[in-house]
Amino acid sequence: MTLRFVGIDPNTGGEGSPTVWVEEESADLIVQGEEADELLKSLVGSTEWVAGHTTGIPPHERVIRVPFRMVKILREACDAAERAAEHRDVR
Repeated sequence: MTLRFVGIDPNTGGEGSPTVWVEEESADLIVQGEEADELLKSLVGSTEWVAGHTTGIPPHERVIRVPFRMVKILREACDAAERAAEHRDVR
């Protein structure tokens, strides 16, 4: 597994910083961020976002909050993921 560092929260204070990587082999985005608070998790988990899709947050998933100031970093990560997928024919 090879992680390509894309960016870190520009307002980081040196601890617990939201960070984004691309896993080169799968072209998946890997995101470290603050776990959502109970109110946000409740909203996400109780809303039927796609008709007929089960509501709730499965035990193996988390709702992560990524600060707005990282939008540019996420765009860069998406571009890097697309490039990685093109080179490895990942679909």
